[in-house]
Amino acid sequence: MADLRREKTRMIQKDPGLFWALLAIWIALGIFILYPVVRLVGMAFMPDGHFSIATLREAFQDTYTVKALSNSLWLALAVSATGTILGYLFALLVTRTAMPKAMKALLSAVTLLPLISPPFTSSISLSLALGPNGYLLKLFHIPDFQIYGFLGTWLSETLTYFPVAYMVISAVLETMSANLDDAAMSLGASSGRILRTVTIPLSMPGIANSFLLLFGSSLADFATPLILGGHQFPVLPTQAYLEITGMFDLHSGASLSLMLLVPTLIVFWLQRVVVGGKNYVTVTGKSGAQSAFSPLPVVMKVVISLVCALVLAFVLYLYGIILVGSFVKTWGITNTPTMANYQYACKFGRKAITDTLKIAFVSTILGSMLGVVIGFILQRKQFIGHRLLEIGSMLNYALPGTVVGIAYIIAFNKKPFLLTGTMTILVAAYVFRYYATSIRSVMASLEQIDPTLEEASASLGASTAGTFLHVTVPLVIPAVLTGLRYLFIHSMTAISATIFLVSVRWTLLTSRILESMTELQFTQACAFSIILIIIVFIADGLMTWALHMYSVHFLKTKEATK
Repeated sequence: MADLRREKTRMIQKDPGLFWALLAIWIALGIFILYPVVRLVGMAFMPDGHFSIATLREAFQDTYTVKALSNSLWLALAVSATGTILGYLFALLVTRTAMPKAMKALLSAVTLLPLISPPFTSSISLSLALGPNGYLLKLFHIPDFQIYGFLGTWLSETLTYFPVAYMVISAVLETMSANLDDAAMSLGASSGRILRTVTIPLSMPGIANSFLLLFGSSLADFATPLILGGHQFPVLPTQAYLEITGMFDLHSGASLSLMLLVPTLIVFWLQRVVVGGKNYVTVTGKSGAQSAFSPLPVVMKVVISLVCALVLAFVLYLYGIILVGSFVKTWGITNTPTMANYQYACKFGRKAITDTLKIAFVSTILGSMLGVVIGFILQRKQFIGHRLLEIGSMLNYALPGTVVGIAYIIAFNKKPFLLTGTMTILVAAYVFRYYATSIRSVMASLEQIDPTLEEASASLGASTAGTFLHVTVPLVIPAVLTGLRYLFIHSMTAISATIFLVSVRWTLLTSRILESMTELQFTQACAFSIILIIIVFIADGLMTWALHMYSVHFLKTKEATK
């Protein structure tokens, strides 16, 4: 153990770039993750300046709180499993079938719909479709159907978060080498056997990372259970939110939220056990001509296509409700077509739109850069504190958004870090909470790339920074794209943390939507939601085009140097 530590210390001494990068990362994590958490824990367990577990003891003695903890775990496991499976099916359909490019683009665009709108918006559309007097229940003459509770919450969260699994897994499947499929086919393996023994095992990093991300997303979600869970299906994030905003009890709310850290860390450890001890390298510097991937079995292709088509149709129907609602005068009463809702949104929501775009742009750039650097360092470098950095960088993602928001208010409401009411606190909340996908996607892609490619660059005299920029980054472009898209989408649509951080100087579209809903202005809320969806779709298309052009330029440069 001592020899290993000395070796890691020597590696840092030989690589000054790694030392300065780690120093900058730890300073950033210390200020924007560890410091707020310490202040939060201090408020939860030292309410009077003295250590006490009385609040936590009371929580565990409360049967309603224990029920909420159990519900949170079961819900997170169910959403993680079904969302990862659904995301894998969509990823297979896009990356392993001869689907026209136009259809793939359409499928990817529709898949993003649940992600590019606030979670409470999809919950409301689901309530209108399957709740009391829901449109679908009337259409199919289904009486006495209960959408509220576990079923509705699970369905809504699965539809909301499965695109995360799709984005992460598709990035891994696209990076995979087709030569392995070709070798397996030359040995007589069927397409089904190749899928079972080659494709699925090699995509385990993406599967495990998707499960972890979905588990954390479900544990942190308070908006969906708040709308669809009700009193019969309490969960800890909702209870913590109600304690903080309803009872104004920061101590109890913080204690309830901190209870979610233990299951998150357990799942994180299990993910490391499943993936950590195996080799998933498929991209090396010795590959020959690239061949085609093995086609999916015919029956499986038909089943996957049918499942994906049904899911897409249901998603389109749910968001069709939002679209129709934005053009009517009064929801459910007067269905007269009108443009007044959009006129209202453009007149009274212009500042929210511009502020949201500024904050999302800055958060996306900074978060993606930081996520790629941390993912590369964690996957490729060995140093003292490696595991601590991995856990610390993911901590804000594991915490419920409401707790992150409260922690930031506590930590940054007075000197030396007086940031409340500024753009900085909003950007920091987004960056250090949602760059997790960028980190996990980069790590999953680097699992498949042979380190000898970077070692060859270093042996030719390239610096660590030069090797990273000119060798590593181009090879993980799909993962970079995943991180960019995820960061921008959540910077545009997140509400749980930033609802406590908005101010008169800086406001957000999501807060305007929530205000419209609480004031029963459903048609205006629908109009704001449609504007938000259009903005994210346009920006996502521009990011995809820019990264595609960069990839084409890189390939042309590579060919010219041969």
